[in-house]
Amino acid sequence: MDKFVIKGPCKVKGQVDISGSKNASLPILAATILFDQTVEIKNLPNVKDIDTMLELIQSLGFTVKRDKKKCSVKILRTKKINTITTYSRVKTMRAGILLLGPLISKFKNAVCSLPGGCLIGPVRPVNLHLEALSKLGMNYKIKKGYIHANVKKNLKANKIKFSKVSVGATENTIMAACLAHGKTVLKNCAIEPEIKDLINFLRKGGAKIKWIGKRSLEIYGVRSLNTVSYSVMGDRIECGTFCVAAAVTGGILKIKGLDHKIIKTELDILRKTGSKINTSKKQILINGPKKIKNIKNLVTKEWPGFSTDLQAQFMVLLCKGNGRSVITENIFQNRFMHVNELRRLGATIFVKNNRAVIEGNTNFDGAELMSSDLRASVALVLAAMVSRGTSVISRIFHLDRGYEKLEKKLRKIGVNIKRIF
Repeated sequence: MDKFVIKGPCKVKGQVDISGSKNASLPILAATILFDQTVEIKNLPNVKDIDTMLELIQSLGFTVKRDKKKCSVKILRTKKINTITTYSRVKTMRAGILLLGPLISKFKNAVCSLPGGCLIGPVRPVNLHLEALSKLGMNYKIKKGYIHANVKKNLKANKIKFSKVSVGATENTIMAACLAHGKTVLKNCAIEPEIKDLINFLRKGGAKIKWIGKRSLEIYGVRSLNTVSYSVMGDRIECGTFCVAAAVTGGILKIKGLDHKIIKTELDILRKTGSKINTSKKQILINGPKKIKNIKNLVTKEWPGFSTDLQAQFMVLLCKGNGRSVITENIFQNRFMHVNELRRLGATIFVKNNRAVIEGNTNFDGAELMSSDLRASVALVLAAMVSRGTSVISRIFHLDRGYEKLEKKLRKIGVNIKRIF
């Protein structure tokens, strides 16, 4: 099993080019099932979750032609389509559930395994997906870990209000409603940039989707979608991670490939902790502080609030702050699994329910560490970068799910990191 060996402390300097967004690519790839003609997706990150999604789509009977060097893929429907997604293919990735909406909308039946993925909550339910799709006319039963779904003729438009803001449920329902008969109205939608990217992709293929309020959408079903070539947005979580890398090491980084407005909240927080930041259209220049300031209460929220996917990275930063900080996790349960590993490096962190109290002025010492999920894994990398001595991080397959060429990018900006097998 692969491991990272990191020798610290490190101070980063240089330029990082951000890869395409994993979280935008996955629903866009799922949506290609709705098309009858060839679809080309560009700026696709070369990460494990994308590999898994493309394998899933290919297993359904679609032709998949990928060019990893160009970060692109062409997907074409064939005559013989299978509508079953097996557990063996989705057990490492929750996004497999995003195939349910397109399959049921396009092919009228589907058998989809309940998803796997990161264990960052005892319950990351799919009930919101199923409730919304049922209101469009889908019938389903859950048997032995699989969703058996069908619709008699076609999905029919409806008015749907999500009981809770959910990115995945919003994406699944948008895709399904594109081919449903009539006008669907969705309320209390998630509004993350990745959802807007999915909508832009579908619109380019001929879908009729428009915003009718901050969290409301109107979708007129169409008979079919047209061939399209589309470039995925940059990865805001990767961008935020490298911003924290500059801040926590006191380094200077030029980060290219993402509209800075997308992570305005996180950049404002970094400014409060002492970083100096200049921005242009798709470029961020960040100069980390000599002394990191603490944050009294940092709360994760749905976008445009502070992202839960950057919570672990910011915790590392606040361990080096000049006083006590507090992080409140409002999105996922059990998303403090990195805390025990940070304690192994020397951090003093107290956790009660969804609240973590971080004592600042931590001097990290290198140690053996174990990754628990995608974002926690990269937080351990950041902590190892500012630790005295050598750290060894195991189970880095979590990182390979969502960060493209991470060790190569880090070495380029001055981090002493290598992968061992």
